[in-house]
Order: sequence, then C-alpha cells, then structure tokens
Amino acid sequence: MKVGILAGGVGTRLVEETEVKPKPMVEIGGRPILWHIMRHYAHFGFKDFVVALGYKGEVIKKYMVDYSSLNSNLTVKLNTGRVDIHGGYRPDWTVDLVDTGMATLTGGRIKRLQPYLGDETFMLTWGDGVSDVNLTDLLEFHKKHGKLATLTAVRPPARFGHLVFNGDQVAQFSEKPQTMEGWINGAFFVLEPEVFDYIDGDDTQWEKEPMERLAADGQLMAYRHTSFWQCMDTLRDKKLLEELWHTGKAPWKIWED
Repeated sequence: MKVGILAGGVGTRLVEETEVKPKPMVEIGGRPILWHIMRHYAHFGFKDFVVALGYKGEVIKKYMVDYSSLNSNLTVKLNTGRVDIHGGYRPDWTVDLVDTGMATLTGGRIKRLQPYLGDETFMLTWGDGVSDVNLTDLLEFHKKHGKLATLTAVRPPARFGHLVFNGDQVAQFSEKPQTMEGWINGAFFVLEPEVFDYIDGDDTQWEKEPMERLAADGQLMAYRHTSFWQCMDTLRDKKLLEELWHTGKAPWKIWED
C-alpha cells in the first residue's frame, strides 16, 4: 500500500527555519521530520512513498538522492569517481518525488499524486506531524467500515496550563495537558481512490470542500487516537519535539534502531 505525504507548503509560521528549506526538512534530533514520519510508516510495513513537492522541493530531492552516501561510510576512488558504500542504515523504501507546483493547495497536490497512487486504497498524511498512532489498527478500522475516507482524530495539546476551579480556588492544575474536549483532524488518512473525484483541481483545499462533501455523503469516518500526536507549526513546536527526542523516549519513536 502506498503512502502519500504532502511536503510542498511554505511553512510561514516557522520562517526561522523555512527560509532555506521546506518545513518537512526541518530537523528533529538531527533528522528531518519527514524522515521521522517515514520511519513510523515503515515500522508498520508501509515502505512505498509518494511525496508531493512544492516550495524548495529540490532540497527534498537532494536529500533522498544522497541519503545512502550521507548515512554510510564511503570509499572514494578519486581517479575514477567510483564510490563504494559501507554499512549505515539504508532503508528498503521506494520514494516517488513529484513536483506538484509552488502555489497548489492541498487538494490539488493530492490530485496530482493520482497517477502515482493508482487505483487502490492508499494512506496519506502531512509532512509536518508525528504520532504514535497504530497504523495497522487504523487500516483495519478503515476496511471494516467500508467508506471512502478515514481520518485520524486527535485531541491537541493545550497551549497553556489547564485549570480546574472550586469557586476561586484552583482545585487542579495541569501544565499543558492534552485538551479534554474537542477533536481535530490529525491527518494520517486512509483513502479510497474514489476520493479523487471530490477534488476539482489545484485551487482546491482538501480540508474544505472535499472533506465537507465526503462528510455530507456519509463517506468520512474518524479513527479516534487518544495517545501522542504533535504537529510542528511553529518554532515552539519544534523545540518541544527536540526536547522530547533528547529524553531518549520520544513518544513517536516506536521503531528499533
């Protein structure tokens, strides 16, 4: 099963990093967040990726082309240019890198991936969020309900401390807990190829008319994920993910080194 990853956005709220690279290439623990996302999918056996490029897509292309040499020991024959690669982590992934336009919206990017994703069930996510969602369970949930689309619903982390009152007395204080109410779209979709019919073109935002129409048609289901999920929209989010990674117990790192 193929995995589509949208990696073409500008990332304007992370401008400190994205002036020189696309947001999926912003590093957590010395590795692009895109790498973390792909390691997560590969852990569950999904190793065939189709990446939608846009803003500074050449940075992602170069990273993928040079991946094996950059992560291995090398022997270089300077007189011939021959390079022998030794050791290192070289994943058995196939990665299609597809230019989907600089200004194309999310729905349009998905539509442009259709020739690469084919006519079978596929997975899809954004290139800027990590989670410990069990993808095997997610896929099983999708297959059981038989609808066209499944999204992973999450409760986002609160931005500030959560207070519970007893009159004016603070009865309970929790520093930045997961919110107790409200679910949001956490991406990590499973989709049937018929969803392409819900997307008009490059100017279509996936999160608006296509998803609204799928919901109205009774074709959109939610897999409720109550464990870890975190997007990387701001420098503050990046610092949080960095801190979690450096504890050695990052919640989304479910793979073995």
